[in-house]
Amino acid sequence: MSSLAHKITGKLSNESQDAASKPPEQALKEFIAEDPNSVYTFDSARDAPRSEICREGKEKGRKCIQMEMYSTQLFQAMQDQGFFCALPMDPTRTYIECKRIPKN
Repeated sequence: MSSLAHKITGKLSNESQDAASKPPEQALKEFIAEDPNSVYTFDSARDAPRSEICREGKEKGRKCIQMEMYSTQLFQAMQDQGFFCALPMDPTRTYIECKRIPKN
């Protein structure tokens, strides 16, 4: 593996470890704070204790982290952060899509 690949792999591993070492709610708040107006998606296997949440960032690109939360907990946590979450319009998709609710 090249030096660049090691650096990228190491960085991703460190980010996953950092997210895993914090309480899930705090890790989620920090992840959202990086780019609060992006669209977020999350998915997990049914009744799995771990979910993956991804940010579809415009300027910063796509970024995903693993959360030690059931999808139902993550759904509630995203709503608590001011997001509206729903299934996408395409019935073949199974992930949940979350968009920030604009504040008046």
